[in-house]
Amino acid sequence: MEATPSSTLSLPKPIDISSDQLRFLNHHFPAQEDVLHKAPPLLAALRSQYSDLNSHLQALQTALTQRTVSWIRLSSSAKTALHNLHISLQNLSLLTSQCGSALKKLQRVLCTELPQLAREVLRIETIRSYLETTLQLEARVGDLEDAVFCFVNFRGGKMFSGMLSNSSDAGTKHEKLLQAIKALNDLEVLVDVMKLRPQWHHLLTSVDGRVDKTLAILRPQVFADHRSLLASLGWPPKLSTSQIESEKISGLPNPLVLMQGEKRKSYSNSFLALCALQHLQTRREKRQLNLLGQEVCMIQLWAIDELVSPIASRLEYHFSKWIDQPELIFALAHKTTRGFIAGVDDVLQPLIDKARLVNCSAKEAWVLAMVQLLSEFLAKRIFTDLAERYKDKQMKSEVIELWLHLVDLIVLFDKQMQSLVSSDITLFLTESERVESLSGSISALMVFCKRPDWLKIWGKIEFKNACRKFKTDLKSERAWLVDEKHQDALQLDTEFEQFLLSTREDYRAPLIAESALRIAWEMVEKCQTMPSTLARIQFVRSTAVRFLWYFFKVLLLRCKETEIYPDNLDDDALVRLSGSVNAAKYVESKLRQWSDDVNLLEMKVAENDTSDREKDDSTEISFFREEIKSLSELATNWLLEIISVLLRQFETLSWEYVQKVKHYDQQLEGLTPVEVSAAMDITISVDFVEPLDVLRSHLMLLRMRLNPKDFLDLWRSVSEGLDHFVSYSGIGCGIQPFDNRIKHFETDMQALFSVFQPFCVRPEAFFPRTIETIKLLKMNKGRR
Repeated sequence: MEATPSSTLSLPKPIDISSDQLRFLNHHFPAQEDVLHKAPPLLAALRSQYSDLNSHLQALQTALTQRTVSWIRLSSSAKTALHNLHISLQNLSLLTSQCGSALKKLQRVLCTELPQLAREVLRIETIRSYLETTLQLEARVGDLEDAVFCFVNFRGGKMFSGMLSNSSDAGTKHEKLLQAIKALNDLEVLVDVMKLRPQWHHLLTSVDGRVDKTLAILRPQVFADHRSLLASLGWPPKLSTSQIESEKISGLPNPLVLMQGEKRKSYSNSFLALCALQHLQTRREKRQLNLLGQEVCMIQLWAIDELVSPIASRLEYHFSKWIDQPELIFALAHKTTRGFIAGVDDVLQPLIDKARLVNCSAKEAWVLAMVQLLSEFLAKRIFTDLAERYKDKQMKSEVIELWLHLVDLIVLFDKQMQSLVSSDITLFLTESERVESLSGSISALMVFCKRPDWLKIWGKIEFKNACRKFKTDLKSERAWLVDEKHQDALQLDTEFEQFLLSTREDYRAPLIAESALRIAWEMVEKCQTMPSTLARIQFVRSTAVRFLWYFFKVLLLRCKETEIYPDNLDDDALVRLSGSVNAAKYVESKLRQWSDDVNLLEMKVAENDTSDREKDDSTEISFFREEIKSLSELATNWLLEIISVLLRQFETLSWEYVQKVKHYDQQLEGLTPVEVSAAMDITISVDFVEPLDVLRSHLMLLRMRLNPKDFLDLWRSVSEGLDHFVSYSGIGCGIQPFDNRIKHFETDMQALFSVFQPFCVRPEAFFPRTIETIKLLKMNKGRR
C-alpha cells in the first residue's frame, strides 16, 4: 500500500510554532483537507517570491555601485563647476566694482564662502581617495587570503613530495604558492604608496594584522613542504662515527649535487619560493620599523637554515660526547662546513642569483648557519656550566683555564670559517676591508653578545690573565733594558738626528713597553669578530683599556720611586726616568696609530652615539683618548722634573761663582787656565768649572738614553732656563764698565755655550738675554 504524505512528513509540535506562522497557516489552510490541495501551489508561489526578492537585492547592490561611481564622478564635475564659478566671480568683480553692496558681497564670497567650499571639496576628494584605497586593499588582501587558503587546503598533500598523485599536482600547488607570493608583493607595492598618507596608519595597521595572520598560516606549510622535499632527496647524508674519525666527510655523497630531472626542478622551485617569501617578509619588517632606504645585507637565508637544521641534531650527538675535548667539537664543525660548502655553492648560488637577492652568497649563508649551530651548542652545553662553576672559588682557577682555551679555539675557528668565504666574496677588497666585511657576522663569539653576564666574566678573566703575563715579564732582568746597538752607534758629533720615530728602538723604549702593547693588542684582536659593536666596546674597555691603565700605574710608580735631588743627582736615576718617559711616549704613539684603525673608529663613533656623557667639543676622535692624554702628561711632567732638577743643581753648584762675580772687591786670584775645547784655550773661573762639567755629563747621558724628540725639547728648555738664570741672577750687575772682568765673564759664558755645542751649530742663539748682557757691558766700557 502506498504511503500517504501525512505518514511520511514530520510536523513540528504546536508549541514550537510562532503566532505569525499560525496566522499564515490558518489563512491558507482553513480546513485540514486544504493541505493536500493548496500546499503545492503555495510552495511554488513562495519559491517564486524568494527568487524575485533575491533578484531585487542584486539589483539594489548594482544600483549602489553605480551611484557610488556616479557620486565620484560628480565630485570631479563639482570641481570643474567651482573653477567656472571662480572665473564668473572674477568677471562679476569687474562689473560690480562701482557698487559698494556688490563689493561687500563679493568679499564675503571670496574670503569666507570660497575657502569653506574649497575645504569641503578637499574633504570629499580625501574621502574618495580613502574609499578607493580601501577597496583596493580589501581586494588584494582577499586575493592573498584566497591564494593561501587554496594552497594550504590543496588535497592536504605536501608540495613536491611523493604524497601528491603526480607531478602535475605538485606543479598546480606550486602555482598557487606563487599566486600567494604575487598577491603579497602587489599588496606591499600598494602599501608603499600609503607612506605618503601617514594619517591612514589605522588602515595600514588593520591590513598588516590580517596579512600577519595569513602569513602565520602560509609559512609553516611552506617550511613543512620544503622539509619533506629535503627528506625525499636524502638530506642530510648520514654521518657515522667511523667517517668522522677518518675525516671522510668531504667524500660523502651530497644529495644536492646528485639530484637530477624533476627532483632538481622541484627543489629549485621550492628554494626560489622560500627566497621570495623571505624577501617579502624582510621588506615588510623593514617597512614596519621605518628602515626603508637602508641597505641591509640579508646573509641568513631560510632555505639554507633548513639545510642546517637536520644536520644539527646529528652533530649535537657527537658534540655531546666531546664536552671535555672541545677541540674535537670545533674540528668536526669545521670539517662538516668545509665538506659541503662546494656543493652548496655550486647548486645554490645560481638559484640565489636567479632570485635576484643582492649581496647574498650561498657560501656565506652556509658558513653563518653552521657557526650559529656551534654557537648555540656552546651556549647551551658548555658556557652555561662554566659560568655556574666560575662562582665557586675552589673551581675558579680551573674554569679560567678552560674559558681561555675555549676562546682561543673560537678565535681560531672564526679564522677558519672566514677563510672559507673570503676567497671569492671579498676578492677585490683590501685586507682591512675583508676583515671588516666578514667580522660583523660570521663568528662563534656571538654567544657573548646574547649574554652580557658571560661577556663580563670573559673580560675579568682576560684582564687577570693579561696582568699575570705582564707581571711575569716585569720580573725578567731585561724588562727595562733598551737595545744597545743604537746607543753604540750614536756619536757625539752627529750632524743629523733622526726625529721621525716609529719603532721601539727609535723611541729607545724598554722591552717591557713592547710587552704591554703586545698583551693589550691581543685582547683587542680577540673580539674583532664579535658581531655586536657595543659588545666589542664593552670588552675592550674592560680588558685592553683597563690593562693600559694598569701599565700607566706601573710607569707612574716607577717614576715616583726614583729619587732625584739637586744636591745628589744620580746617573742611574736619570736612566730610570728616561726609560719610563720613553716607554710612555712609545705607547702613546702606538695608541694613536691604533686609533686610526677602522674597527676602533667605528667603535668610538658608536660609543659617542650611545653615551650619555656630554659631547666633547674636541675634533679628535680617538678610542684611547684618555689613555693617550694621561701618558703624554706623565712624560711631560717627568721631563719637566728632570729639567727643574738640572737647573737647580746648576744653580747650587754655581752659587759661589755668582757671589764672587757680583762683588766688586773680589780679587782675580780665583782664575786659572782651563782647556774647554781642543780648538782653543780660554781662561775660565775655577768655581764655574764644576757646574759646567756636571751639566755636560748629565746632558750627554740624557742624549744617550732619552728619545731624540724629548731630548731636543729638554736641552732647549735647559738652555732657556740657564739664560734666565744668568740674566736675572745679577751677575752682570756686579761688573763695572771699567772692570777687566768683562772679558772673563764673556769667557765663562762662551764655556757655557760650548756645553750645548754637540746639539746645535750656534748654541749662543739659545741665550739671547746673556748675549744682550755682554753687548751692553761692552758698550758701556767703550763709552768710558
